Amino acid sequence: MAMERRKKRRKFDFFVPLLIVIIGYFAFVLVGQQVHLQEVAADQEAADARLAAAEAENAALKQEKADLQDPAYVEKIAREELGMTRHGELPYTDASK
Repeated sequence: MAMERRKKRRKFDFFVPLLIVIIGYFAFVLVGQQVHLQEVAADQEAADARLAAAEAENAALKQEKADLQDPAYVEKIAREELGMTRHGELPYTDASK
């Protein structure tokens, strides 16, 4: 009868809790990696936006540099922004301003 009791009584099985702990650990690591990948993707998107803005500014500055090689453009800028005149010209100022 003592043998029958021992057969009916089960030993504690460590396999199932160990398997649950291992699966939980890998799930935790997977979620952490996904969060990190989302942060990296957001950083990449922000860097791409900054790069596009810098490239647009670079193109505008290259165009400005090319325009400054044209004497007519330089004269236009000198007249409009600096109020300069040619020798012998009289500057005109609008009285309504």
